[in-house]
Amino acid sequence: MSFTGSKTNGSSYEKMDPASYKLDDFENTFRNVIDNELTTTAKTRRAVDPSTAQPLGEVPVSTQEDVDRAVKAAQAAFPAWRSLSTDDRMGYLLRFADAIEANQDGLGPLLGRETGKPPPGVAMELAQLGGLIRQVITLRLEEEVVEDGPERKAIRRYVPLGVGVGIVAWNFPIGLGIVKLAVALLVGNTFIWKPSPYSPYTALKVVEIAARVFPKGVLQALSGEEDLGPLLTAHPDVAKVSFTGSVATGKKVMAACAGTLKRVTLELGGNDAAIICADADLATVVPKIATFAYINSGQVCLAIKRVYVHESIYDTFLKAFVEFVKTFQVGKSTESSSTLGPVQNSMQYNKLRELYGEVSKSGLTVPLGGDVPPAESNNGGFFLTPTVVDNPPDNSRIVAEEQFGPIVPLLKWSDEEDVLRRANATTLGLGGSVWSKDLERAERIARRIESGTVWVNTHFEITPEVAFGGHKQSGIGVEQGLEGLKGWCNHQSVWVRKN
Repeated sequence: MSFTGSKTNGSSYEKMDPASYKLDDFENTFRNVIDNELTTTAKTRRAVDPSTAQPLGEVPVSTQEDVDRAVKAAQAAFPAWRSLSTDDRMGYLLRFADAIEANQDGLGPLLGRETGKPPPGVAMELAQLGGLIRQVITLRLEEEVVEDGPERKAIRRYVPLGVGVGIVAWNFPIGLGIVKLAVALLVGNTFIWKPSPYSPYTALKVVEIAARVFPKGVLQALSGEEDLGPLLTAHPDVAKVSFTGSVATGKKVMAACAGTLKRVTLELGGNDAAIICADADLATVVPKIATFAYINSGQVCLAIKRVYVHESIYDTFLKAFVEFVKTFQVGKSTESSSTLGPVQNSMQYNKLRELYGEVSKSGLTVPLGGDVPPAESNNGGFFLTPTVVDNPPDNSRIVAEEQFGPIVPLLKWSDEEDVLRRANATTLGLGGSVWSKDLERAERIARRIESGTVWVNTHFEITPEVAFGGHKQSGIGVEQGLEGLKGWCNHQSVWVRKN
């Protein structure tokens, strides 16, 4: 198999008429994409609209046969794809970015229906996609001459692994997949996208769009149930798995990959702490902290999960925080006035109902929200009231566990060493932040937080140029940045004896 692109400025990129990329149907037909062909399966399933709890369209339930066909097609495409120059692969990715942007009018409503995100949340995820691709392709892994003497030369280079699989979580069903595939394809791998069973629709459509851009077998998508992931992780011809999801499932993925020594990247849960110092400007800080805590109804691995506020400003902060959270409007994905949507799926909704109930039964102080919805209330969607918990014990579930929902604890602190000990007293280590006017002190504290990313006077800022990953049980390896590119390659040393 071979393929080439018509070259412009050293790459295969030529901007095309957006109409040539546009799909006609975002409502009814959802198919696997195998070797650039849209395929269905004997068995299908439906996810539900979290705003209404009503079923959405039918999607395929892939089998071992579908997995084998997709892996075989990806293997066949790999030699020619890796042989292209990086600039030519960049050209395909640029055209893909154009194609996604040409279809945003169709992708937007679909993303809202499957995730429950209100229009602002949908717009945020969609607006980032083309930019993510365009930023990723600026990264380059160049060969490095490590030694070059009269007798020998040593070169360090990075070569693609082969067939890659991206297992994507349900909270950002397009954005998470785009980051994985853009890096994998740029360095010369082929890629199979497995979306979450809870939110498969936009991913299938994005790869259907990709079938109009990429050569056969380079980018494919398989929809399925919970048993599809193990079929992919166990496949002997898959070279790498990149997984985003829960810690429990990540451990299973890692164990499955061990059997064939697959490369693996795991981006798992977080219990991010924000430390608010006594000199923080509350008028500026409170809205930011609340926004970063409740973004996407708290369903973000990097959302602030614990807020440690210095005791000298705690009462003032708490009051201002509650008043700001009261401004959040909870509503359906179709309501433009909504700030927060529903919880995305019934599994997470029921976990959170249990947590809300435990907070209530434990007698903790809840200055806002806290109501446990009746079990039958999900007939109208998986909605929960934004809730604030006032200074709960450190060993309570709301502090010790990642809640992944719109319920946030505020906690007092007085001693710097003590608050760092408490912030680090977790098996997770994804992100953390420190908020203070004293930048030198804030950075010093931030550097002692045990997490993969730390921020000063902000949170949740990430970019494709900077590596992102977790410490402890928050993950293995990194996404993005040059280190993320290296994670999709094998290191190779080339020795040349000159005499």
